[in-house]
Amino acid sequence: MSKKIEIQEGEDTTTVSKETGGTVEQPDDEEKNGGIKSKEDSKEATAEELIQQKKAAEQKASESYDRLLRVSAEFENYKKRTTREMRETVKYANERLIKEFLVVVDNLERAIDSATANYGPDDPLVQGVNLTLSETLKILERHKVTPIEALGNAFDPNFHQAMMQEIDTSQPPNSVVRELQKGYTIHDRLLRPSLVAVSTPGKNDDGQAQP
Repeated sequence: MSKKIEIQEGEDTTTVSKETGGTVEQPDDEEKNGGIKSKEDSKEATAEELIQQKKAAEQKASESYDRLLRVSAEFENYKKRTTREMRETVKYANERLIKEFLVVVDNLERAIDSATANYGPDDPLVQGVNLTLSETLKILERHKVTPIEALGNAFDPNFHQAMMQEIDTSQPPNSVVRELQKGYTIHDRLLRPSLVAVSTPGKNDDGQAQP
């Protein structure tokens, strides 16, 4: 069995193997410190990697959360838009049918005007057609269909369609002086514009527009 003998010389220590007679050099302080520093550097590198991984994970989580918020907001907007469109569809579902039905109302009004001119307002036929027109307008009113008040008002291109101009000094310029066809709205939307004649001041003897 081999034995080792340590010989102390100053600060250095030499180990002598009794069996082989050789010596075993002990690592000096620089070698020891180098090993310690290497381990410390390795630990610091590992800690830095963990910090970077943590930051990357936090960044990824933040981006995922932002995407989730955007998707959630877009979905809420989609639901609101779909609900609004469904309400609009239900609200104006009968618009086309009612617009075509207005032709019947126009014909009833023309029949009343013609019969009144020929037979007078007290004629049973005139009264019967008037009753039919009145009931028809009540049905339209229940569906939020309202006639546009045009006669005597200022011309409004949002609700009126000018078909001609007529000289009328009793009205301000661009006033509706005659209604050729009644217009209607449904809820808050224009269903059919009023066809109207608009006033113009005309010209005096000098060919200039009258005030």
